[in-house]
Amino acid sequence: MHVRYFAAARAAAGTPAEEHRAGSVAELVEQLVARHGEPLARVLSRSSLLVDGLTCHDRSAPLPAGVTVDVLPPFAGG
Repeated sequence: MHVRYFAAARAAAGTPAEEHRAGSVAELVEQLVARHGEPLARVLSRSSLLVDGLTCHDRSAPLPAGVTVDVLPPFAGG
């Protein structure tokens, strides 16, 4: 799957995007934290995850092959 990072998530991950393999959203989050550490863990704790453009609130949700996951931290402004 393709993971894209935006704003503070991009800064914490140190990359705009990367490829991963995970069976569920929770497994993906574990992989991201293992790879990028505590800075990204803090951002992920308050971020929205979009799976192929749809907000995913269920961390146990399966992730089919070939999806795009966007990590969107809260944005300031109006």
